[in-house]
Amino acid sequence: MSDASSASSGTPLPADDVAAIDELRATYARLTTELSRVIVGQNHVIEQLCICLFARGHALLMGVPGLAKTLLISKLAETMSLAFSRIQFTPDLMPMDITGTDILQELPGGKRAFEFAKGPVFANIVLADEINRAPAKTQAAMLEAMQEHKVTVAGRTYTLDSPFFVLATQNPIEQEGTYPLPEAQLDRFMFMIGVDYPSRDEEIAIAKSTTGTRLPELSHILDGPRVLAFQDLVRRVPVPEHLYALAVDLVRRTRPRTSDAPEWLKPLVGWGAGPRAVQYLILGAKARAALLGSYVVRREDITAVAGPVLRHRVMTTFTAESEGITSLNVTDRLLTDLAKEL
Repeated sequence: MSDASSASSGTPLPADDVAAIDELRATYARLTTELSRVIVGQNHVIEQLCICLFARGHALLMGVPGLAKTLLISKLAETMSLAFSRIQFTPDLMPMDITGTDILQELPGGKRAFEFAKGPVFANIVLADEINRAPAKTQAAMLEAMQEHKVTVAGRTYTLDSPFFVLATQNPIEQEGTYPLPEAQLDRFMFMIGVDYPSRDEEIAIAKSTTGTRLPELSHILDGPRVLAFQDLVRRVPVPEHLYALAVDLVRRTRPRTSDAPEWLKPLVGWGAGPRAVQYLILGAKARAALLGSYVVRREDITAVAGPVLRHRVMTTFTAESEGITSLNVTDRLLTDLAKEL
């Protein structure tokens, strides 16, 4: 029985949506092929970025400098006919440098009036480069834009164009000159994507491709209306009832002060994930299923997105840190425990 007609998946997708998912899978294949002309490896990062894009989420890339985080984001934007801006976060960056400000302008007749000059946040794809190099006040300038897709300046509210997608890079907080992102800011990001060092063979390929002629220009594959249509399509991908329960059970077990949490977790986790994590687990699983050409969400889609959804929402304790236990380790063990119970 095919995914499209499986009775256990709920209401089957109409034929038009089945064809649209096939088109999305083909578009995703073209995107990855085009990016591979410039980016060596990092396939899981590209997949997770695309999941966020088509699920209407924002992504935070975590890794040491020099791993091509900024290059990857700029090249992803290059494959789309969308407005792109880059904000370099520094300790002296002010909120108005992000949102924009009123500027006094000369008018005909010798009169003057304030006119709003839009900041770089007014774009479809915004690269917040090294976001944790700026203090909390400046980081907070992104909160309303990320959540409400609006910006309020001097009592006036401006709506951002759709699609709107924030891709931020972050250096490890152990490095000098960084300001940890507040939990409220972290929670606005659908995924925290870990960017690791390349393999030896990949590093050789990087050396060959980046020390010769200039990097190739990439072709435009998507435009704004197509992105919006695919985002609407992702929302319609059916989810079996038991996978809603799986997502809820997984998130509830991350909360150490509740009866749902296992005993082994309580000394390791200081604070668990909130309801937004459940929403992003479902949306991320829907987007992943559609990108891979599946017409229904499967269990492996939930488990594949659990790490990037939960790693910045599960706050480990000093006990866990002293034992080298990370939020990803906690998530993996919770998934293993759930699998044994099914």
